[in-house]
Amino acid sequence: MANSQAPHPLIEYDAFLFDLDGTLLDTADDLGAALNAVLISNKIEPVSSDIYRPAASNGAGALLEAGFKALWDKQPQSELIKQLVDEYAANIANHTRCFSGVESLLIALDHKKIKWGIMTNKPGFLTDPLVAAIPALKNASVVISGDTLAEAKPSPLPLLHCAKLMQVQPKRCLYIGDAQRDIQAGKAAGMHTATALWGYIPSEDEALSWKANLNWLSPIDGFNHI
Repeated sequence: MANSQAPHPLIEYDAFLFDLDGTLLDTADDLGAALNAVLISNKIEPVSSDIYRPAASNGAGALLEAGFKALWDKQPQSELIKQLVDEYAANIANHTRCFSGVESLLIALDHKKIKWGIMTNKPGFLTDPLVAAIPALKNASVVISGDTLAEAKPSPLPLLHCAKLMQVQPKRCLYIGDAQRDIQAGKAAGMHTATALWGYIPSEDEALSWKANLNWLSPIDGFNHI
């Protein structure tokens, strides 16, 4: 198991920015339910969470490929992606919840008057109702989606946009995410980065290879920086 603290001095940041799926929220079971609805409607066996969970941060296409497996290349992909997204949008927060420790960290940030926000590659028409459905996320200073700007992660532009809106310097921000594109975007924006090892990482070894400034085993590790 990785050490949660990288060999860097403990820094108190002016703002925390978070990815959404796999970092703040465990959305995998709702995404998996949408996937299985599509599979069943196409007479394909549904899949278990150990199949859909690792793909949960990577978009509809990755989920469908995990479900259809070798058959995916021969499918009407655009139609099936629309079907999955429609199914998910209609049932967006049935099973979704904050990961353990997230609510405590967000409450502590609010108490310390440290700004925090959300930057996700999820499109806005899914992000907005999902965030609205989770009371713990109501105090987010900014919520930026994958289609808010012309570019999404791993581009640094959405993170720089977040910093501008929050009126904080990028170098005083920490971006926390569970995918390589999160760490790439944060570094490119001049922010410090933390890998959410509790999220939908491909493996711990691969996640550590992204070389974030910090590798957190739990959101509670964030208490060291507020």
